[in-house]
Amino acid sequence: MSSALEKARQAPDSMKARIFSAARKLFGEYGYHGVTTRMIAQEVGIDISTLHYHWGEKQELYEAVLTDLSDEIRAKLIEIEGLVHGKPLEVRLEVAIEVMCDHLFANPGSAQLMLFSHFSKNRITSELDAHISRHLANIAVAMGLAKDKANVPPQANARVLAVWNSVVNFAAGEDLFRPILNVDREAYLAVVKETLKFILLPAFIRPVPQA
Repeated sequence: MSSALEKARQAPDSMKARIFSAARKLFGEYGYHGVTTRMIAQEVGIDISTLHYHWGEKQELYEAVLTDLSDEIRAKLIEIEGLVHGKPLEVRLEVAIEVMCDHLFANPGSAQLMLFSHFSKNRITSELDAHISRHLANIAVAMGLAKDKANVPPQANARVLAVWNSVVNFAAGEDLFRPILNVDREAYLAVVKETLKFILLPAFIRPVPQA
């Protein structure tokens, strides 16, 4: 039997999909605790009973949003793996920065959702938490920091997190950071990419000191 999320994906113009789209937008803007089902219903232009008919309670809708986010990121990581396979480390990192920046800046709600879901004081434990370690392992292997996904050292995960958090924060914080830099959106994206490469490439490609 198809889940509510699968049905929404299969019928993007359906009421179920419209509610889901509104919920994802609002959760990205205000976080789980800042959003009510009434707010979502108002965003769609329906009464609250219609929302509950299609999605049940807020927690169920939020879980679907995080599952969708996890699937989205996983698909993007698979794309990156295909692009960088067999390439030198410097090229792998450059491609990863380019692709993830382009994706998150085109979908700023995704970056905001990640920040709210992981760092909110009253965060809600979800299945997305279980996916994070797998995402880190996929990136670590793609970057050549680990030989296989089952044996990723903590140093490799920490380095992946340094890259990941940098990209996510620049994307989610655009409304704050861009006026500080006094640039338009296109220039901001270019500056972010150049800055990340300037900082991260030398850190990753320098020789590792021998013990």
